[in-house]
Amino acid sequence: MPEEQKKEQAPDPALQDKLLKTRSIMVSGEINKDSADAFIKQLLVLDSESNEKITVYINSPGGDVDAGYAMFDMVRFVSSPVLMVGCGLVASAAALLYLAVGKDRRYALPNSSYLIHQPMSGMKGVATDIQIHARQMVKLRAKLDGVIAEQTGKSVEEVSRDTERDHWLDSAEAQAYGIVGKIVTRKTDLQ
Repeated sequence: MPEEQKKEQAPDPALQDKLLKTRSIMVSGEINKDSADAFIKQLLVLDSESNEKITVYINSPGGDVDAGYAMFDMVRFVSSPVLMVGCGLVASAAALLYLAVGKDRRYALPNSSYLIHQPMSGMKGVATDIQIHARQMVKLRAKLDGVIAEQTGKSVEEVSRDTERDHWLDSAEAQAYGIVGKIVTRKTDLQ
């Protein structure tokens, strides 16, 4: 990636510091190893400072599911209660992160959109390696469908049918599905 593009994508440190002072973290753009590492560091710092709530705002198309699981697990690992606020797009690995907290701590802005689907792969290689990778993808899909089912109250079978292809939901549909806990219009609506 050219240096100019890296600079454009790098978060503004002054803005990031201001967000952290309000115990807020913004997850935007692609979820990958670097964005997961930055998120985890911010979460750990905030958790070490106090056990007050941390608000995570998500506007992301998703990305690497392993990075998403690292973020998911860390949200559940810290002592501080974490609130999730979906704004804009909450898709794929970002939807997994969003589901890391109980339904009572999952908020959505009215015009947010949600996407759940099976994991995607760009695997290339020899036939044997592709077969191994395909078996891993089947296990990963079952694991993701299980998380979605557990967090929404849907059956694994229903989730599996829905994630067979891209399953798009607006905020009201995501609330009816069990992904979103509450649709909010003001920050004061967060509890």
